[in-house]
Amino acid sequence: MLTRPEIQRYSRQLLLDGFTPEHQQKLTDTSVLFIGAGGLGTPAMTYLAAAGVGHIGICDFDTVSISNLQRQVLYRSADVDAPKARVAASQIQQLNPRIKTEILPRLTPENAEDLFSRFDLVLDCADNFATRYLVNDTCVKLGKTWVWAAAQSYEAMLSVFTPERSLRRIFPDPPPSQDNCDTIGVIGPMLGVAGSMMALEALKVITGLGTPLIGKLWTFDALAGTARVIKLP
Repeated sequence: MLTRPEIQRYSRQLLLDGFTPEHQQKLTDTSVLFIGAGGLGTPAMTYLAAAGVGHIGICDFDTVSISNLQRQVLYRSADVDAPKARVAASQIQQLNPRIKTEILPRLTPENAEDLFSRFDLVLDCADNFATRYLVNDTCVKLGKTWVWAAAQSYEAMLSVFTPERSLRRIFPDPPPSQDNCDTIGVIGPMLGVAGSMMALEALKVITGLGTPLIGKLWTFDALAGTARVIKLP
């Protein structure tokens, strides 16, 4: 049963048509693992923490650099050179002290299954292909659903994958090009849009409300201001 402070904190969600205290309790009881705490991960984890997801694990071994501040808005200038996971955990804990945050070790092929098995849902916010395919293969092996997004330049894409409809069903192998934000750049607000969409899809998966983007690819063109949903084979 929700406490009075929880009812006050989450009142605008609880006012929604179809959103019940039982849905809020599902959020409280759910654990979410973030692979990456950068341009996609920080807006996504901020919104999920605010919504009341009870346990958030953060897996990111990087430190904050001054070039991150253009798009990773959870960090401040004073955080430069500090571990991203530590800063992110502290920030979202201040946002919502009622949740649990956990800083996790660097993801490797050796520890992936152990880490993933402890969480109900995975958000792939990584910025390199090796990590993305490790996330894919581990989730498939463990039978987990995960939310995936990618963004660079002025474009973003997002999907919800399951073991039956995984990243390798669309892209069997990593693409030959290894371009990323470090080599071709990225517009900051678009990452906020994509990260927020990741949080929204996670809320749908957790609560059962709406229809998650399973078997579909959401794409966004920041310059044109257009989005579309493509049905995947």
